[in-house]
Formats: sequence, structure tokens, C-alpha cells
Amino acid sequence: MNPSNPDPDFWCGKRVLLTGHTGFKGGWLALWLSQLGARVVGIALPPLTTPNLCTLAGISSLIDSHTIDIRDAPALAACVAAADPEIVLHLAAQALVRAGYRDPLGTFSTNVQGTANLLDALRPLRHLRVAVAITTDKVYRNLEHPLPYRESDALGGHDPYSASKAAAELVIDCYRDAFLKGQGVAVASARAGNVIGGGDWSEDRLIPDAIRAWSADQPLAIRRPQSTRPWQHVLEPLAAYLRLAERLWHQPSLAGAYNFGPHTHEGATVREVIELAQCAYGSGTVLWGDGTEGPHEAGWLALETAKSRTQLGVNPRWTLEQSVTHTLNWYRRQADGEPARDLCASDIAAFTATA
Repeated sequence: MNPSNPDPDFWCGKRVLLTGHTGFKGGWLALWLSQLGARVVGIALPPLTTPNLCTLAGISSLIDSHTIDIRDAPALAACVAAADPEIVLHLAAQALVRAGYRDPLGTFSTNVQGTANLLDALRPLRHLRVAVAITTDKVYRNLEHPLPYRESDALGGHDPYSASKAAAELVIDCYRDAFLKGQGVAVASARAGNVIGGGDWSEDRLIPDAIRAWSADQPLAIRRPQSTRPWQHVLEPLAAYLRLAERLWHQPSLAGAYNFGPHTHEGATVREVIELAQCAYGSGTVLWGDGTEGPHEAGWLALETAKSRTQLGVNPRWTLEQSVTHTLNWYRRQADGEPARDLCASDIAAFTATA
């Protein structure tokens, strides 16, 4: 067993507020928290896709689920007050780069004002000890240089999604330093690399696009095959978020920003991920683009994760090949009729058993 696995004794009975539980990462996290015995209150919009993990896995039956837009400050504050959480995990967001180009104002209002609304709603709470807000690896001013980004590097964002998440980091810093730290609440932001895993049907994401195309016996169109990202299975950052919350509970001085991702040298191109996915899926044709189609996206991105390794004891567990294999197997088995909740539980068990 890995010593950085979530501690069931810690989480059992904890009052946890989780935003974004109807999304891909939030759904997996809701399942894991429920399995650990936490008392979870979820706040989110209805699922954005059909199918979706929340519905297939019956997540709303496992937690106290509330349909609230985090931009609705009064409704959000009322639900937060009623939940009276000890730990907050904030995942609710507009999380897609290309959707940000289509609706920049909606992206900024959700990711910046929504985050501010949530943090402001935490100020009156008397039992809150820890808040972890999830942003992204794309918060850094991307200079396209061959160096990994550290938590102390400059924030920025060429596209609305990236810029909104960078702005959210400033909001998180402000509320931590101006309000919550003085109230005894440890606040951290988590910047994770690109995630893959079963149960994601979002638009314009690599593996979901592949599953949609190949299951319909259609070719997969890849715009930028040479783009390099810090790919990881969804359970990697989720385990890190839980580990971070545990450590902050016991050592509030660790509050701050953290990168989570594979080792720097383990970043991979889109082409490499898709070739692994083809192998795991057993079929699938690809139309490779030349990198010029669509709006601007960063070509190279890597994270330096030394801080999370040394201060939290968080280390990657699954190789890229293992991550892709688990992901494609999840989709194949789900399409063959296996319950989504069982498939997630199986992956969680395999992940936590990894040394």
C-alpha cells in the first residue's frame, strides 16, 4: 500500500463540501470520498453531457447533492452555511479551453467570480479548517520554453480559460491572506496536469474524442499531434488533493499553491497518447493535423512537482501506458454493460494498491 493513500480514519465522518461533483473529476472524487466514509455535500450544475459519470454511477444518491450555480452568490452562501463543512474541495468550473473562446464572459464569471463567491461564503463558517481550490496547470504565463513551471513562476493566460484560472489564483491568494488565514483556515490551490480516465465525455478532450470516433467506426481528427502535456490518470491528482487536505489539517503552515503531475521527463505528446490508446483499444484510425487548425493553444507545457513531492510526499504511481490502459479498459467494459460505479471502484482499488 502507498503511504500517501487517503486515510480512511481521517475522512470517515468528516463534513466535506465538494463543488463540481457532476463533472468528470468531481464525480470520481465524490465516489472516493463516499467510499472513505466522508459526509459529502455537493454543489454543482446539472451534468453537461449525455452520457455522464454522475448519472451512470448514481453519484447524487451517495451524497447530499444540490443544483446551484456558483455565480448565484446568495444561493451558494445559504447552501454553504447549511452544510457547515470542515473541509472544502472546490472543483466547479468552466474547464474547457475551446469553450472559453466561445464564451469568454461566462468563463470569467464562473471561474473568477464563482471562486470569489465561494471563498466569501466560507468567511462566516466556524468549523471550517481546510479549503483546497482546484485550478489548472495552464495558470502560468507560457513562454514555450523547455523548462517546467514552478509554483513561484509568473501567472498568465493567452486564452480566456487559462487567464480566468490565473485570475482565480489571485482571488484565492487574497482570501487566504486577507481573511481565512486569520480565522484558522488553511487555504491551498492545486494546479494539476492534463487528466485522463474513464467516465469523461466532455467535448474537445483527447480520449473522449477518441472514444466517440472509434466507437462509431469513424476516424479521429487530431489538430496538434506534437503538443506536449503532463498527462496523468485522474486518480493521481485526486489522491494528491486528498493528501493535501489531510496535511493542511494537521499543518496549516503548508497552505499555498501546489503543482501535481508526472515527473517532468514523463510529459508526452498527443501523438504518443493516441498511439497508446489505439493499442489499448485494439483499433481506431487517426487523421493527423499539422498543428495550424483552431485557436491558439500552448504547444509545450510541463510542471515542476518537487514541492508536492518534498512537502506532501506525493509521487506519481501509474506510468502513462498504465493510465491509458486503465482508461480505455474502463470505456470498453462500460460499453459492454459493466456498472460505472463498479469500474471506478475497481480502478481506485488498483490505484491504492500500487506501491
